[in-house]
Amino acid sequence: MISITPEAAAHIRESAEKGGTQGLPLRVAAMRQPDGSLHYALGFDDVPREGDQHFSSEGIDIVVAPTSFDLLNGTVIDYVELEPGKFEVIFINPNDPVQQSQE
Repeated sequence: MISITPEAAAHIRESAEKGGTQGLPLRVAAMRQPDGSLHYALGFDDVPREGDQHFSSEGIDIVVAPTSFDLLNGTVIDYVELEPGKFEVIFINPNDPVQQSQE
């Protein structure tokens, strides 16, 4: 399962409104890099694919391809202020070896 914080949900809704993609599910993907770290991607997607996993969190519909599911299971998507005035979407992922080494 993938969950979204209320702050991230508000940001996602705002992005969907600005981009005219309201009502489309959020596709979340991850790919393992050669160094073992994970690269993440988000986007609104209106093309269902065979085997997609479907979730809902904070009123946001989420889809994940089977190839990304094991890498993302248990992930929390948040929207935080990393520096004054600089907000970013972050992935808190128990499956990411880089995050595990920072604990």
